[in-house]
Amino acid sequence: MKTFSQKSETVEKKWIIIDAEGLVVGRLASLVALRLRGKHKPSFTPHVDDGDNVIIVNADKVVFTGKKYQDKTYYWHTGYAGGIKERKAREILEGRFPERVLEKAVERMLPRGPLGRRQLKNLRVYAGAEHPHTAQSPESLDVKALNSKNARAA
Repeated sequence: MKTFSQKSETVEKKWIIIDAEGLVVGRLASLVALRLRGKHKPSFTPHVDDGDNVIIVNADKVVFTGKKYQDKTYYWHTGYAGGIKERKAREILEGRFPERVLEKAVERMLPRGPLGRRQLKNLRVYAGAEHPHTAQSPESLDVKALNSKNARAA
């Protein structure tokens, strides 16, 4: 018996849409990272991008557990001396680009490198309920039904 190795020419990608309203950020990001990598498929090959295309709508309505909404801090560095910056999760979700909370959570769960960057391009996150990908006819994935802990009242 030989080990199966997926070729990039034979990859079949599906389009999946997820409504993030009331879903816990970390649990949703974990599930999306798994789908982007293709680990849910029996044809998973670590060096090939065979994951699905994922669309997330209502990203501004995600929830955190515990006190993370007020206490979780996101850090970044400007590149200059003393240039460490920080922002709380509440400030980001109530700010101009609330979808960045989910984008960063998923990005940090993917491998670093060229393959991880290519897989991250298959993720589209929208703050509202509208998205421009209806022509791809995405399948809906009900994350709330997978586990009761995935959803939480806001």
